[in-house]
Amino acid sequence: MADRFEWFNEVVATELMPTALSTDRTASFRAEVAALDLGAVQVSKFAYSPLRSRRTPALIRRSDPEQYQLALVTSGSEWITQRGNGAQLTAGDLVFWNSSHPWEAGVPEAEGQVEAIVLQLPRSAMPLRVERLDRLLARRIPARTGMAAILARFLTSLHDEGPDCAPQDLARLAGVTTDLVAACLAEHLDTPDELPAETRTRALRARIDRFIEHNLGDPELTPRAIAAHHAVSLRTLYSLYEGPGGPGDSGDPGDPRTERGIATVIRRRRLDRAHQDLAAPELRRHTVQSIAARRGFSSATAFSRAFREAYGLTPTQHRHQALANPPARKGGPARTLRTPRPPAAP
Repeated sequence: MADRFEWFNEVVATELMPTALSTDRTASFRAEVAALDLGAVQVSKFAYSPLRSRRTPALIRRSDPEQYQLALVTSGSEWITQRGNGAQLTAGDLVFWNSSHPWEAGVPEAEGQVEAIVLQLPRSAMPLRVERLDRLLARRIPARTGMAAILARFLTSLHDEGPDCAPQDLARLAGVTTDLVAACLAEHLDTPDELPAETRTRALRARIDRFIEHNLGDPELTPRAIAAHHAVSLRTLYSLYEGPGGPGDSGDPGDPRTERGIATVIRRRRLDRAHQDLAAPELRRHTVQSIAARRGFSSATAFSRAFREAYGLTPTQHRHQALANPPARKGGPARTLRTPRPPAAP
């Protein structure tokens, strides 16, 4: 029905910016949108049938949010052109564009539905020079390695888990999001030194966090191993997780109190992941000991003691309770806007 396409046109104009959309398939057009507001930053998930979109000079004069926008394609394929650049995008690719310049984009008629997570950021929030960022407009950024992979994983988690976050946490995530985008773009421009020191520090912390998450099952995951892998000193690593003057920070990297920050992070994340695994119905056939080992605990006794200290229950008690009473998903600030259903046939 034509009203489906009209509805989507209105949603795009409201959630992103006024854009000229067209399709040859109005009768079969389908779309779905979910939006998450982080304050200055907006995250939206779009799924839609083949179409063509244009941002014209007239539309820019009519309304310009003065934003950079970045999309992660999660399913399907599409294309985009802006300022002489063009890209063919498939699942796992990032692309970056500017709301103040004309652009065209589209999903080929031969394709099925495309899905993408779209990020909107104020241009004033980007710490890189405009003339450098213009080089990346409508360029394909593969999100399989480096900061692009970290950013893609973060955007996916933000969309999936953001609705369960408290408002104050969402406000903090806006800053983290902007830092990761800046670090990703700077890496592709080969200009990381142009980033503010605070942004570089937060980007390094995000890279180390991802490394820790991917290696929680390795019992040899130690602060020294992490520092060596990222070519930083132990002092730098400790400062990332406690900061100058932080709790227990003596300023001496040889002081065991200084190591407590990063060591506690590793231990807590292992416990959190084990806590989740024990509550997962699909892992019910795995023993508590095998789950502990999967998350890097070499001693079942030490794991049980640490788990009880952290959660007030033994691992077995937690598993029984979780499987008997699965938690309902909490409501959050995200809103889902679905394509209206067509009227029933007479």
